[in-house]
Amino acid sequence: MRFNLAIDGPAGAGKSTIAKRVAKELSFVYVDTGAMYRAMGIYFSDLGIAPEEQEKIEAACKDVKISISYENGEQQVYLNGVNVTGRLRTEEAGKMASATSAYLEVRKKLVELQQEMAENTDLVMDGRDIGTAVLPNAPLKVYLTASAHVRALRRWKELTEKGQTADLAKIEEDINERDYQDMHREHSPLVQAEDAVLVDSSEMTIDEVVEKILSLARERM
Repeated sequence: MRFNLAIDGPAGAGKSTIAKRVAKELSFVYVDTGAMYRAMGIYFSDLGIAPEEQEKIEAACKDVKISISYENGEQQVYLNGVNVTGRLRTEEAGKMASATSAYLEVRKKLVELQQEMAENTDLVMDGRDIGTAVLPNAPLKVYLTASAHVRALRRWKELTEKGQTADLAKIEEDINERDYQDMHREHSPLVQAEDAVLVDSSEMTIDEVVEKILSLARERM
């Protein structure tokens, strides 16, 4: 029986940063679900399918296989056996992923692939619907959140430290809008699973959050 850890929460809560750290400490695989959606975007682009061609996209879903492995400590994403890691962060992949992730068949296919991974390896997976839709039987589910203001402030600091101009009020407004969209979308909306442990990181450091989740995981392993 593999141990799966599901981390859900709103945008800007630090899920990916925390999930990667926790996975490393436990020697588990970290599954970047966002990267999988981007790989799907690459797949549709390579087939020459436009994002609005829903029927073609849904038909193409049956022939795709995406897997994640770690090589020299770095995550590698394979699309039908070809390493596409270097293409994941392109604007084209991001746009296509965003446009096609709304289709139910795309989400169903990725859930199927993610569940397949979870059956075969100990992993940490983060997203919006991992504990509710992808890994409903995970022995540990965490709902990681922080106030919208704190999440906006973190993002503002991140941008200003890079020398970019940022408007804190606008960032907070965007975060609230994104929260509303995520919580009210038709398929697999963002919601705290009934058996998830709530971790509010508003007053916590990254190290404190990691230690909290590691402690919960070790209790249940």
